[in-house]
Amino acid sequence: MVSREHKKAALHDKLQLLRSVTNSHAKEDTSIINDASNYIKELKKKIDVLKHDIARSSSYQNSLPMVRVQTLEKGIQVNVCSDRSCQGLLVYVLKVFEELSLNVLEATVSCTSCFQLEALGVQNDENGETIDAHMVKQEVLKAIEDWIESNDQDY
Repeated sequence: MVSREHKKAALHDKLQLLRSVTNSHAKEDTSIINDASNYIKELKKKIDVLKHDIARSSSYQNSLPMVRVQTLEKGIQVNVCSDRSCQGLLVYVLKVFEELSLNVLEATVSCTSCFQLEALGVQNDENGETIDAHMVKQEVLKAIEDWIESNDQDY
């Protein structure tokens, strides 16, 4: 049988461990337990905030327009799609074409309930620099970031 003093000593050790884990400065057992309870409540609040931030972050990532750029025989194909309307985004994407000296040969755009752009651009021969699909994609992604910042949207 375990003696009463042994049980009391074990309980005291556990309370001291709880006190150190929760950074409690309490001396009495009930105060240590109250501090631990408050500590657990604070941790639960922090978890809820983190869950909310993660959910917001993932919905932010999922709601950003998808960009696909590929090099074709005729030129560079740019596709930008979003599941929501992106008022003003077309102007930002077309600025990329202008800045990279790409002439738009064909384009299809929808800006009503969702945003979809499919454009074929060819390089203007006057510039002389070769433009690749990766470079165009990076510039389009930068234009989307600029568009989000300029609209101060919590997109």
